[in-house]
Amino acid sequence: MRLRDCRIVFLGTPDFAVAILKKLVDEQLQVVGVVTAPDKPAGRGMKLSQSAVKQFAVAHGLKVLQPVKLKDEEFLSELRALKADVQVVVAFRMLPEIVWNMPAMGTINLHASLLPNYRGAAPINWAIINGETETGITTFRLRHEIDTGDVLKRLAISIGSEETAGELHDRMKDLGADLVFDTLCAYCEEELKPIPQTSISEKGALPLAPKIVTETCRIDWNQPVQRVFNQIRGLSPYPTSFTDINGKTLKIFKATWTSELKLPPPGSFDTDGKSYLRFAASDGWIYCQEVQLEGKKRLSIEEFLRGYRFTS
Repeated sequence: MRLRDCRIVFLGTPDFAVAILKKLVDEQLQVVGVVTAPDKPAGRGMKLSQSAVKQFAVAHGLKVLQPVKLKDEEFLSELRALKADVQVVVAFRMLPEIVWNMPAMGTINLHASLLPNYRGAAPINWAIINGETETGITTFRLRHEIDTGDVLKRLAISIGSEETAGELHDRMKDLGADLVFDTLCAYCEEELKPIPQTSISEKGALPLAPKIVTETCRIDWNQPVQRVFNQIRGLSPYPTSFTDINGKTLKIFKATWTSELKLPPPGSFDTDGKSYLRFAASDGWIYCQEVQLEGKKRLSIEEFLRGYRFTS
């Protein structure tokens, strides 16, 4: 089948997915429908907020479906009526088989890692937290077990030594859009041979990317300073690493680090009250650059120190 004749349904919710949907629209492919999350109350007024994908879809006149339950018969009937040849899913919830197996050519997913490494909900975060110097993006066919389907295409991406999760996320959006388009070109015209992940697995346990929870974000200052630094950049700008200072929560968005042998107990902090605030890890100092105290705005460390009064 020629790509231009292929009917595509796109499933996604956040900003990351918008870049991929935009690529399909810009290339004038037949996007016959978009499935995204229901509108949700947000802000002080609790007004209904549309997902980033819905906002883009509506602005470009695309048909939008927003099911609460993916097995709802009314939704399934609407989905069937779109007569998709293939579905593309990016940053969406887990799909039941009745959805992902509906098109004749199945469903293609984009994952932000070099599968089979970093299967799970937070591959960008965990690659940086674990100090990786390379990650990637992968397109693959969906199957029952999450992130285990046959690989279609992979692209390796280097990780900068000081790069944050947010910065890597933004680079991956455009690269992911190109990879999905290239995948569809070859896949719809039957020029791709899917590769089982078992054939590209390395020996040993695979690194995983589970959902980020509160304890993932809490800094353990007993760890080596490099590990703490990787945690800070791997969780920046969201959900952000944090520690306690004088009984309040302090989020750390950006930092630098130095090694040092003679240190106070891990978690101790030191400041000149003007230009630096540093915390002791097991083998060095973390120097805060951008922080946010609970209930306050995100500030540079100089701005923060000008307005903060330390208790004795």
